[in-house]
Amino acid sequence: MPIDNEMPNDIIDIKSTMAQLIVRELEEAVVRALKVRAAKKGVSAEAEHRAILREVLLRQSSRSFKKALLAMPDVGKDADFAIDRDLDRDDGLSP
Repeated sequence: MPIDNEMPNDIIDIKSTMAQLIVRELEEAVVRALKVRAAKKGVSAEAEHRAILREVLLRQSSRSFKKALLAMPDVGKDADFAIDRDLDRDDGLSP
């Protein structure tokens, strides 16, 4: 028998429950921008907030770091980027 009005785990699917998120101390401009963005899409600010969070946090990268590096253009030889370490300068450290 359930205690304190709790339902037994076999009656409800605990994995399907949704979490709630409260965001405090947002600038008024951010709230206003969210409401405007939501209105343009014809959805509530809450629905738009969920969509933004999903889009940003759950998106899959379209390419790996390795692919990004390989996509960089070949702009020269390694020697073109070499640093001259034997500079004549009077730093007061040489004898």
